[in-house]
Amino acid sequence: MLVFISLILFFLMVFLVAGIAVAIAYLAFLKKKDEQDQVARTEFTAPQTETTSEGEVGLRAETSQLLRSEQLSTITFWDDFLARFDFVEILRIRLEQSDLDWSVGRLTALMLLGGLCVSMLVSQFLPAWLGLVFGAVAAFAPYGYVVGRRGRRFDKLREQFPDMLDSLARALRAGYPLSTAMDIIAKEAVQPISGELRRTSTEANLGRGWPQALDNLAGRVPLLEVNTFIAAVQLHSRTGGRLSEVMGNLSEQMRESLALQGEIRSLAAHGKLTGAILTILPIGIAGMMLTVSPDYMRVLPEHPLGKTLIGAAVLCLILAHIIIRKIVDIRL
Repeated sequence: MLVFISLILFFLMVFLVAGIAVAIAYLAFLKKKDEQDQVARTEFTAPQTETTSEGEVGLRAETSQLLRSEQLSTITFWDDFLARFDFVEILRIRLEQSDLDWSVGRLTALMLLGGLCVSMLVSQFLPAWLGLVFGAVAAFAPYGYVVGRRGRRFDKLREQFPDMLDSLARALRAGYPLSTAMDIIAKEAVQPISGELRRTSTEANLGRGWPQALDNLAGRVPLLEVNTFIAAVQLHSRTGGRLSEVMGNLSEQMRESLALQGEIRSLAAHGKLTGAILTILPIGIAGMMLTVSPDYMRVLPEHPLGKTLIGAAVLCLILAHIIIRKIVDIRL
């Protein structure tokens, strides 16, 4: 009887994996077809690039970055289903801030498929409740990747911002207006700061105005440095003064803040290393015991509560590592 049930579960897993593979291939086919249709419509409506000037082509390329599709998914029923929830807007903002070319539909599909696969797989070896727990953790893994990429991108922006302010101050001292200085820096800077400045300048030049374009920049990049820069520019537009000196002072203060954050990270590195060692140590000891005395360790998986204890131990190790990382992650 047990062999029959195992065969049924095996075939169910095979069919499930095959169905997921077919669904992913179908989604990729729909996305490629939609991209080809968009390219065909662009080529049909847009004039030939050979007859346009280089500036017009660059302006069209920058304008196309602003025309983002509001469609949540290429699958109609999934798009209609996601449109009913409020959290979808948060996912869309996170994806935009992480600079990932993903739709909300793709992210949610990855979360559901990943959670389902891991839950079914873990349930074959561990109790059902642990399968649900590990499935929930796996479901949030794609969102965690998006959040991690967003954080790394913001860290790069924070590091590049003082250099951008220095360049802006030099351009203002040379006599350039703010709009022209922003365009020059956007062309000379590197990603990701160049993309954000180029988009802000394009929004302002297309009729939204600099106040609205700067507010949009603050929404896309919710950093203290960016908000301080925007506040200084808006205050200068109302009261006047030497904006170049203000940019220079802001750059110096931001560099001091970055240096202080570097010292804090170096002090917190000991705590992070300790957390990593405490997480790996039980796994290393278990592997050593399996090599030295396998009969001693075989009692644990064969005991009725052994699998539950193993799953709970692994879950506690993951939670402990996350808690230690949060404790030593000190931010100013």
